[in-house]
Amino acid sequence: MAGRLQGKVAVITGGSGGIGLATGRLFAAEGATVVLVDLDEATLRAAVADGGSAGMHHQVADVSDEAQMRGVLQATVAQHGRLDVLFCNAGTEGRIAPLADMPVEDFDRVMAVNVRGVFLGLKHALPVMQRQGGGSIIITSSVAGFKGAAHLAPYAASKHAVVGLMRSAVLEAGNTGVRINTIHPSPIETRMMRAIEQGRAPGAEAAAKQMITSRIPAGRYGTADEVAATALFLASDDSRYCTGGRYSVDGGMTAA
Repeated sequence: MAGRLQGKVAVITGGSGGIGLATGRLFAAEGATVVLVDLDEATLRAAVADGGSAGMHHQVADVSDEAQMRGVLQATVAQHGRLDVLFCNAGTEGRIAPLADMPVEDFDRVMAVNVRGVFLGLKHALPVMQRQGGGSIIITSSVAGFKGAAHLAPYAASKHAVVGLMRSAVLEAGNTGVRINTIHPSPIETRMMRAIEQGRAPGAEAAAKQMITSRIPAGRYGTADEVAATALFLASDDSRYCTGGRYSVDGGMTAA
């Protein structure tokens, strides 16, 4: 039985991290040719080897650099013939600090990766997909794209901003067959949450995790595989009438 992404080509930024790698494995298992994109080649090579699929490849790029992001998408089309899915997943939490103490350069770096990276993905993927007659662009936002986040103001601002980019792109894509949606995870068991826990309560990370978990009705952090399952739905033809949506994977965290 053919997989849900059989014959499709997918690019995943932030591909060597928790959500990106879990999604890459799942997409490859469902028949896709997957290109993982991240900054460090050694980490990417290990991620591809760990993925255990001949359908997984990698390219090194900084998503905030236009030439590099354009090059990744052009190389993908040149090597694999098309671009069906772009998962704009690369992101950084930035410094954990009160807004008044946040250095401007930290704000700029978060916005460069989390917002400009998505903008560049949209800018260079949309024309390719429109020429093909369709495709799916998925953007990782966050529960912080619905609400504020104390001591993470640049991160929260960036995750709100990508919703505006998504909605604007949907209106421009119109009936071309290109669909664009955002995913909004709650805290997920990844490196990013370890950094946030440490930043919120240095030396008392377990207590910080317990405090954060107490705000999640499901009573636990999510897993990268659970986010990947939502990305698979949005990448596949099962979601062919879904565009402009904000999909929560948050254990009920935004219900209140």
